[in-house]
Amino acid sequence: MKIIFRKKALAFTCYMLLLICVSASAYAVDLKLTTWNLAWLSTQSYPQFAESQRDKNDFSTLSRYLQNIQPDLLAFQEVDSIEAIQRVVGRQYTVVLSERALAKHSAKQFGDINQYTGVAFKKDLNVIEHPDIDLNVERGGKLRFATYIEIASAIPSAKAPTHIHLLSVHLKAGCKGKKNRNRSCDIVQKQAQKLNQWIVQRESRGQSYIILGDFNHNLAYKGDWLWKTLTHDTHKAQLASKTSQAKCEIRSNRNPNQTHRFRSLIDHIIVSSDLSYSLPKQNMYAKQDVLNYQLSDHCPVSFSLED
Repeated sequence: MKIIFRKKALAFTCYMLLLICVSASAYAVDLKLTTWNLAWLSTQSYPQFAESQRDKNDFSTLSRYLQNIQPDLLAFQEVDSIEAIQRVVGRQYTVVLSERALAKHSAKQFGDINQYTGVAFKKDLNVIEHPDIDLNVERGGKLRFATYIEIASAIPSAKAPTHIHLLSVHLKAGCKGKKNRNRSCDIVQKQAQKLNQWIVQRESRGQSYIILGDFNHNLAYKGDWLWKTLTHDTHKAQLASKTSQAKCEIRSNRNPNQTHRFRSLIDHIIVSSDLSYSLPKQNMYAKQDVLNYQLSDHCPVSFSLED
């Protein structure tokens, strides 16, 4: 009788341990995020923008790279329409396109092709939409709306935040390094000041946050002036991509039969310090794909939020 009892007790203990492990694994789910500038992505081709001239094979190849990454959420830039990004992400993703694409903002749209920010997320992810952050700093400016969403119950555990505020951004080009006295650097500094106000507001409310996208600037320079502007009077902002390596091979502008590699990243990820995350890494293209297809002059950058 004692032997039978011990066997039953052992079986019950093993069952309970298995149940605990299964329950823990069900909640210890990482959330994968990707940022990707898709370079004039449009369903129509425009002769003045060579990057926009894509056929079904180009879209299929872009889609293959996205499916290989399988992010829970994609923050995208330089997309002309929902139809264009849907051809890349497929129907398993819900797309939120920048409010700049709405009819009420027609004065801030171009008559041919537009570069919108946005996000695409898997349908099982609970997302709350917020009004865009208008990063225009010039009278009559049209570009640079930051798409703003909130991820609810991202990683459901006692340790991880249940709500994360997120921006998909695309800042002004022409000021990648040191600050010069030119229009581009002046604009990007003012855009950074607006983002700084957003960060300060999130921190004052005790909210977790992520900003990811194309900053058109290497924030990882030691003592970088733009990073100081972005993080002025903040306490939790971390440059998750600070040590991420630039390995992306893209088609050379000088010779379409060769590839080119940029020396530093301009696609960056800012994360509040209360979030745990993996090191962001570029998802590289195969060299032959770069030469055979119209992909993008940016590689995707991916990372995971960890429990």
